[in-house]
Amino acid sequence: MPEESKISKAQQKAVNKYVKNNYDRINVTFPKGQKEIIKDHAKRHGESVNAFIVRSVNERMEREQ
Repeated sequence: MPEESKISKAQQKAVNKYVKNNYDRINVTFPKGQKEIIKDHAKRHGESVNAFIVRSVNERMEREQ
């Protein structure tokens, strides 16, 4: 791991606390092979996998209202 990408235990603890207090966690399972397809799609659109999934779910819910 490159030196500049290492974070201290205190920093990781702070990040974990922030995520716990501000986000709900949902585990999602996909059929084998889909993970890489989703990662590639998100990357092509300049998004993280999480951002892509959140946007996709939000767009679908908006269409169905």
